[in-house]
Amino acid sequence: MTVASARHILVKTEEECLKLRELILNEGKEFSEVAQIYSNCPSKDQGGDLGQFGPGMMVKEFDEVVFKAEINSLQGPIKTQFGYHLVEVLSRS
Repeated sequence: MTVASARHILVKTEEECLKLRELILNEGKEFSEVAQIYSNCPSKDQGGDLGQFGPGMMVKEFDEVVFKAEINSLQGPIKTQFGYHLVEVLSRS
């Protein structure tokens, strides 16, 4: 079975998600620091780290990105029932 590890930032609006994406990509802010400050997910205490998981363990929209995106690339905004996510896939095997 394929497993992936990823970290994410969860916020309420697409606008906020886009602003945080800019902070990381254009202003050089560290993903984990942005997650700790802004994310609405309990994973923020670990810098957004979700650990390892297999297909089907996360919501469909999230899964589709995590199991297809390039490793170490910033993805999002991704809209799910929880809000808007920025995702960084750390590994997949």
